[in-house]
Amino acid sequence: MKPLSQIRFLLRITRTHGIIRRYFVVNGFDGALTMLGIIVGFHFSAPASLSVIISACIGAAIALGVSGVSSAYVSEQAERRRALSKLEDAMVTDLQESAHGDAARWVPWYIALVNGSAPLVISLLIITPLWLSNSGTHLFISPLYAAIIIALILIFFFGVFLGHISGISWLRSGVQTVLIALLTILLIYLFTGV
Repeated sequence: MKPLSQIRFLLRITRTHGIIRRYFVVNGFDGALTMLGIIVGFHFSAPASLSVIISACIGAAIALGVSGVSSAYVSEQAERRRALSKLEDAMVTDLQESAHGDAARWVPWYIALVNGSAPLVISLLIITPLWLSNSGTHLFISPLYAAIIIALILIFFFGVFLGHISGISWLRSGVQTVLIALLTILLIYLFTGV
């Protein structure tokens, strides 16, 4: 792995800061909404043990992480190779050993790691109350409710972040993302036949 200053340089010459930020937000939001969906689905269904719920959540979190890493790596590697090839054609020279060649090799890995780690980390944060309760820690509210609250808070902060980036009201953007989460909960309620 390269030093942080070199990573920043490679991201700058490929202009991929925005791509990484977008992947983090989109896949973090996906992770939060997926965990919210699983937990709400269990809440509306027949009672299940916390260990079963945790296993389902961890399985989904790992699948989101692996999918994020592999899909981003494959697509970004193709894009970086294409960009390098176009640059080589324009400059009529081999750039494999240049900073641009380094970027074509390394930037897809950085993007893939962000893409995969965002939903995994967010998912693990959301299911923390389930782990705590399952290990014997007393919570003041139901672990499922605590996980739902954490998911809604994280979803709100994703909206705030998006509002900040786009220059619109952070509150409006945060509320919009929470409304999406609440719509998801409503749809799960309606389709589970409760």
